[in-house]
Amino acid sequence: MTERKTIGALLAAARARLDRLEPAEAWAAVEGGAVLIDTRCAELRDDTGVIPGAIPIPLSVLYWRLDPSSGYDDPRLSDLSRQVILICAHGYSSSLAAATLRDLGFDRATDVIGGFEAWQTAGLPVESSAEPLPPFSSPTIPRGGTRGVKPAT
Repeated sequence: MTERKTIGALLAAARARLDRLEPAEAWAAVEGGAVLIDTRCAELRDDTGVIPGAIPIPLSVLYWRLDPSSGYDDPRLSDLSRQVILICAHGYSSSLAAATLRDLGFDRATDVIGGFEAWQTAGLPVESSAEPLPPFSSPTIPRGGTRGVKPAT
């Protein structure tokens, strides 16, 4: 049996692997060529605004968009040596996701301490989300075989 871990323990382990950035440090890194990925859902971006230049990728498909072997990767994000900075609403889920990106080969993946809330508090650029999001095709994830599935007739 696998030992149960708490979300707090998983979060602490993820953050121990990251060089997390304060919002102003993240903005400076973006201005220097790092890519910023906003993992917040569309509703939150619509309600609270967007960060200029950030690429919106929902957490539910983030790993497929960044893994070239998935078939659903975003070509803008194929450079494993480029710094990838994730931002979520409060800086929790982005830490877990950044640690997973490191496992996928993005050795410079990290996140923003305090998330979008801290970004706004720091007075960093935020724009209204007036533009509709581009159409998004969700990846179909294989379920692991066809056992128990009746062939179509």
